[in-house]
Amino acid sequence: MMRIVPIVFGLVLAVSAGLSPVFAADKRPVVVELFTSQGCSSCPPAEAFLNDLTKRKDVIALEFHVDYWDYIGWKDLFAKPEFTARQKSYVHSMGSRYAYTPQMVIDGREHVVGSHRAKVESVIRKAQAKASKAPPIKMRREGKNLIISVGAARASGDYVVTMATFDKPHVTKVKRGENRGMTLTNANVVRELVKIGDWNGKAAEYTISLDGTDGDGGCAILIQKKGHGPVLAAASMPFLQ
Repeated sequence: MMRIVPIVFGLVLAVSAGLSPVFAADKRPVVVELFTSQGCSSCPPAEAFLNDLTKRKDVIALEFHVDYWDYIGWKDLFAKPEFTARQKSYVHSMGSRYAYTPQMVIDGREHVVGSHRAKVESVIRKAQAKASKAPPIKMRREGKNLIISVGAARASGDYVVTMATFDKPHVTKVKRGENRGMTLTNANVVRELVKIGDWNGKAAEYTISLDGTDGDGGCAILIQKKGHGPVLAAASMPFLQ
């Protein structure tokens, strides 16, 4: 069973200095975003599924914790209002009626109940068929800065380049709320989501400071149509100690 909510409109980075550049392949990975909450009893199966997805090279799996279930007894340790806002923006862009957990958004195009593995896999395969002709993404570290280079590609419309930093897996013992007594494992928990710049199809380079940024597991770069539209390209990079 999914949990729904009506819409209300209105690093510390441990990165190896010798890190190799990372490129998005011609058949770039599909981005799967799970919107979840440690206070939602329906979410642990979807979180376990996302943990499996993090081990795949053809998927960039990110876990966003929302804050609208905090009132039921357990304040999610990783929830941020900006992640809730991101989910509600998807509700607008995909023409949905409400936000819910656990929700998986695949490539910014379709959403599926996150615990429905067969359906999610089906949508991933469909997204893979549309994932060719992605502009290449290259990342390298220079001191405390991350340099992101995006190649030229044919693109219709304006796009936003965003960096999501995420943690290594967390194990949390929940003491209150619907999941009281459970031990939850959360993988690729997004800690920060930072807009790097705009992109219009031309080759571009962006520099972002990593100083003071949360996220000890790695980062993902997303090139996404403005207004939380479809993802055009994506690449990820682990942070090495």
